[in-house]
Amino acid sequence: MSTVVSQAPAGASEAGIAPHAESNAIIKPGYHPRLTNEDLAPLKKQTWGQYNIFAFWMSDVHSVGGYITAGSLFALGLSSWQVLVSLLVGIVIVQIFCNLVAKPSQVTGVPYPVVCRAPFGVLGANIPAIIRGLIAVAWYGVQTYLASAAFMVLALHMAPGLAPYAEVTRYGFAGLSALGWVAFMVMWVLQAFVFWHGMDAIRKFIDWAGPAVYVVMAILCGWLVWKAGWSKIDLNLGGIKFQGWDALPVMLSAIALVVSYFSGPMLNFGDFSRYGKSFEAVKKGNFWGLPVNFVFFSLLTVITTAATLPVFGELITDPVHTVGKIDSTTAVVLGALTFMIATIGINIVANFVSPAFDFSNVAPQHISWRTGGMIAAVGSVFLTPWNLYNSPEVIHYTLDVLGSSSARCSASSLPTTTSCAGSASTWTRSTA
Repeated sequence: MSTVVSQAPAGASEAGIAPHAESNAIIKPGYHPRLTNEDLAPLKKQTWGQYNIFAFWMSDVHSVGGYITAGSLFALGLSSWQVLVSLLVGIVIVQIFCNLVAKPSQVTGVPYPVVCRAPFGVLGANIPAIIRGLIAVAWYGVQTYLASAAFMVLALHMAPGLAPYAEVTRYGFAGLSALGWVAFMVMWVLQAFVFWHGMDAIRKFIDWAGPAVYVVMAILCGWLVWKAGWSKIDLNLGGIKFQGWDALPVMLSAIALVVSYFSGPMLNFGDFSRYGKSFEAVKKGNFWGLPVNFVFFSLLTVITTAATLPVFGELITDPVHTVGKIDSTTAVVLGALTFMIATIGINIVANFVSPAFDFSNVAPQHISWRTGGMIAAVGSVFLTPWNLYNSPEVIHYTLDVLGSSSARCSASSLPTTTSCAGSASTWTRSTA
């Protein structure tokens, strides 16, 4: 790897940036202020173990979007075993790439945009970082909207008199009802609160959020199976339409969908692996959090979805709507809170942290990690994500762009895994 990655402009100061006393950043005198700040600099201590990485992936998988995605794979017209094979192949591909993406950041202790300076150059690194950051802004808004839907279910169950304010035609603005705006901003503020308290607060949140969602999901699944009876549950949600070689293209599409769904956090996984105690701990966390966790969650999801048909007389793929059908205040409150927590978890780890580092990398002197994250949060509101979510064409186009651009960015940055043993200072210092 070349040690010359940037040229300092004439007369530019090479004085180091003095970190705060409590900072976990290593900022050496040679680091140029235009290339680094306390959030982008290498870490003094890396404290995340395999459970923390495992919990990260639980938070990323256990969401309304993950639930719907996993359930939709079983409605492609494939048999259950073909879907499971597709799931397993897709998630193993994700695991392999996550291990490759993780190593440079874990070894050097720097986030994804800084690692990108090696293959892309100092200025060129902003291209993949901004692409990922902008897509994260859109998805941040969409996930916040999904979480607000659970909040609305809870609000309407507890106070039915609010129903008129949930109608866009009567009390609406920019395509969202008055109650929808309140729910959206409540979830927006809650996520910003967790994010503002830093990565340690985020780690503590996802450490309990992922397992908590599993417990409630298991209870919901068990209750539906008990009400329906196992004999009435058909895991082939859409019926078997493809057999033999005709099923192969559909299986490949399912594999591609799995990879595309995880392409966002896969691309910027270095933002989290940088905190790993060791690369071995990161790999173990990836194993338990990806193939093991995702396949088990998918099975739990399809059983829950399939059981809604005999219990409610219709196939419900949205867990928020499933919870809303239950005639129990306790169940509705517990379920709604669970899916709100689940969606907050994935939104913070996949769509808040990433643009925070990405935008900070553009102008480290002026944009801190917190400022970068708030830019993303504010920008998501102006995109009116509820309108994006209600347009399937836009969602599919976004997934296609995300998958293709992430693949190219990942492929371009993978060579750094063979040369990441070099000091991170080669990516943060200037040479006159």
